[in-house]
Amino acid sequence: MSLLTSLIQASTRFQQSLEKRPAVNDAEGQKAKGMGSADLLQPAGPGDDRFTPSGASLGDASRLKSQKLPLADYKQTVGQDLAFIRETLRHKLAEYNLNPNSAISVNKNENGKIEVGGILAEETRTRIENDLNVNKSFEDAFSRLSVNEPTLHFMDNALKLNQAYGVNNSLLDTLVSENQQFNGLQDLVHRYDTLRRSAPTDQFEVAANRDSYAFNLNTRA
Repeated sequence: MSLLTSLIQASTRFQQSLEKRPAVNDAEGQKAKGMGSADLLQPAGPGDDRFTPSGASLGDASRLKSQKLPLADYKQTVGQDLAFIRETLRHKLAEYNLNPNSAISVNKNENGKIEVGGILAEETRTRIENDLNVNKSFEDAFSRLSVNEPTLHFMDNALKLNQAYGVNNSLLDTLVSENQQFNGLQDLVHRYDTLRRSAPTDQFEVAANRDSYAFNLNTRA
C-alpha cells in the first residue's frame, strides 16, 4: 500500500512539473519580448541617424526664422526716405508755381544723373533737375530708396503669402540669417542684390530693373 502511495505522489509531482514549465517559458518569452520593445522605443542618441527631420519641421524652422524679421522697423526706415523725397518734390512744385497735384516722376539716367518726368515745360524741368542733382541729401535718399524699397516689397509680399497660405519662399529663407544680428535691412539688401546678380530668376523680377527705379508723385504708378 505504501508503494502505491509513493507511485501516486511521484506521478503527481511529475505532472505538476510539466504544468509549470510552459508558464516559466511564457514568462521568459514575455520578458524577452519586453526587452525587445524597449530597444525599439529607446530614444536615438546624438550620433544616431535613425531620425531625420522631415520637410515639414525644416519648413517650420525657416518660417519661424523669417517671422522674426523686424519688418515694422524696415518700413519705418524706408518711410523716412519716402517722406523726405515726397516733401522735397512738393516744395519744388510750389517753388516753380506748378499745380501741387501735378504728376511727376524721378529716376536716374545711365550716367547716374537725376531726371524728372511729367507734363512740364522743358525749361522748368531742366531747372528742377539741376536743383535736385546738387541736393546731396535728396540724391542719397533716392539712392537708398532705389535699393531698399524693392527688397522690402519682396519680403513683405513673401511673408504675407506665408501667413495667409503657408507658402514658404525659398529665396526669403536664403536671405534671412539664423543670427538676428545679421538681419539688418542693409544686410538683407546686400544679400538680395548678390543673389539677384549671381542667379537671376523670376523671383528677382521686382528688383531686376533696380537701376531704372522711379519715384512717382501724385500718380498711382
